[in-house]
Amino acid sequence: MKAMILAAGRGERLRPMTDHTPKPLLEAGGRPLIEHLILSLAAAGFRHLVVNLAYLGDQIRDYLGDGTRWGLGIDYSHEGPEPLETGGGIRHALPLLGPEPFLVVNGDIATDFPFERLQGTLREDAHLVLTRNPAHHPHGDFALHAGHIHTDGEQRLTFAGIGVYRPSLFAGLPEGRFALAPLLREAMARGRVSGELYPGFWMDIGTRERLQDLDAHLRGSVAPYGTSDRCWRSDS
Repeated sequence: MKAMILAAGRGERLRPMTDHTPKPLLEAGGRPLIEHLILSLAAAGFRHLVVNLAYLGDQIRDYLGDGTRWGLGIDYSHEGPEPLETGGGIRHALPLLGPEPFLVVNGDIATDFPFERLQGTLREDAHLVLTRNPAHHPHGDFALHAGHIHTDGEQRLTFAGIGVYRPSLFAGLPEGRFALAPLLREAMARGRVSGELYPGFWMDIGTRERLQDLDAHLRGSVAPYGTSDRCWRSDS
């Protein structure tokens, strides 16, 4: 299975840090955010990655190279000066991803999710990983019931930015800028999206404060838990 890391966003909430450095190259624990994900994917047995590029994308390509130092290969999906959003970015990268189901991971998350367990057979059009709602996103995104994901339900959970998709989910869609969420909601209405709840470590690195918390956690000085509204743990 191939994996794609979404790395084309501008990182507006992290300005001015992202005025000259793309968000995936911001460092925590002595490594860029995207390198932590690559290490996890390599350890899980992934050998072919696709990284989409737009804003300051040359810096990302120059840093990552062809991926051989992590024991894998990296292809790049160039979107031009402006990102195509999640749905459009995946659609644009389909020629590099191939005909089989593929994994997509947001480039601005930190997690210890075991990616190897997503390499099995995908029976639906998509399989999403959900997590408990962090304080900064209390209402969640989707509901999980009996292994399937729905747009509404008693307990809404947060999409972790980790999903496996069939290329057919994007069949017939034209090239261009569009979001992924409406496409997923249509598939949910047909009962074609499975999912799981991951109770382990996960963070959305959307602000300077959360980046600092992750850095402290990775360096072992402070656990990014407790009363902070920036992160979440399974027993919170």
